[in-house]
Order: sequence, then C-alpha cells, then structure tokens
Amino acid sequence: MNKREQQRQIREQKQQAAQRKEAMKKNMTRAALVIFLPLLAIAILWGMMSQGETYPPDQVAESDHVLGNPDADVTLMVYADFQCPACATEHRIMSQAWPRIANQAKLVYRHYPLTSTHRFAWTAALYAEAAGQQGKFWEMYDQLFLNQSYWSTLNDVRSEFDGYLEQIGVDVEQAHADMESDAVIQKVRNDQRGGTQAGVRGTPALFVNGRPTQVPQNPVDMISLVNNAAP
Repeated sequence: MNKREQQRQIREQKQQAAQRKEAMKKNMTRAALVIFLPLLAIAILWGMMSQGETYPPDQVAESDHVLGNPDADVTLMVYADFQCPACATEHRIMSQAWPRIANQAKLVYRHYPLTSTHRFAWTAALYAEAAGQQGKFWEMYDQLFLNQSYWSTLNDVRSEFDGYLEQIGVDVEQAHADMESDAVIQKVRNDQRGGTQAGVRGTPALFVNGRPTQVPQNPVDMISLVNNAAP
C-alpha cells in the first residue's frame, strides 16, 4: 500500500468515526427527548392543577376578606398593594367614608402586590393573610396602610410586622408558619392572577358591582359613588 492509499484509508476511517459519533449523538438526543418530554408535560400539568381558582370582580368568594354589610347590594372590590402610596391614600379615603357607607356596601380586598417596584409588597401581603388566618385580616390591613410611610423605608420589615401582629393580638409563631403554607401563598397569587385576568394593571383598582371604576379622590365622592350605585 503506497502512501496515497494509506492517507485515503485514514481519511475514510476518520469520516466513519465522525459519522458514528454523530449517529450516537442523535440517538442520545432522541432518548433524552423520549424521557424529558413526558416529564415536562407532567410538570406543566401539575403546575396548572396546583394553581387555585380565580374569581372575577363581580363574584365574592368564600376566601375573600369582606368588611361591612355582607348582604349589601353594593360591592366595592379593591385590588391593592400594601406598599403602594396611592393605595394608602385610597385606604384613608375609604376609612373616612366608611361610617357613612358601611350599611350600604361591602368592601372586598384582593391582593395585587407590585413586586417589581415594591420590594416589601409580597411580604406585607403574606403577613396580612397570616393575620387573616386568625381572624385579624382587617386589623393588619389597617396597621400596614397606616404605617406604610415608615416601614417602606426599612431594610428589613419582618420585626416591624411582627410588632403589628402582637399589637392586634395575633400568635406570631403561628403566623410565621401560616405564611409558609400553600393556602396563604396561593391566596395571594390567585388574587393577583384573577386581577390580571380582569384587566388590572396598576393599583389601586376599584370595581363597583363588578364594573371598573375610577377611585374617588375624597370621602364625599366615595359616599356619592356608593349612594349612586345602590338600587
């Protein structure tokens, strides 16, 4: 065998080796897909099944927090973020108007934490929900909004929030455990998912009997809004 034939044979052997290597890679890829795709489908299906039910703004769910007359014809559904300054303003206006409208309306709060701009919004929502597990949601709701301008400036809010829980008579250790529960986490997530589905893009978002409505800028207008919405 001369030198040229030897070189040709070496080239052929290299080409065959490369072809075998490529074929092996394709077979491994196919095998990986056979294993991976069913697992991916299962993971997606599990994720979909693990998400709780969402509710539109015209439907009050058993999991909702309701203040006021449960039989009232006027439903004020608010999607809000505890660290949102405009939501704190809405809370102040609602609180001032509430003595005049409490018998005519029911107020429903749903979470819509804007975590991309408010770093403590998610934590605040969990604390409020944990307080709600012990029947103290609205008390924590007031504490968070009334003190928002202070705790929003802190580097860590947990000890401050723990203090609020103690003030309103909540078992802090139990609240911490509840904040890690699926029930509390899913409640916040599902509120936000439902709000997004309803067209909420910012906070506060107010729905009156299921209809999106501009948030009144003073207590007098809030009272008028409720009076006009009543049948």
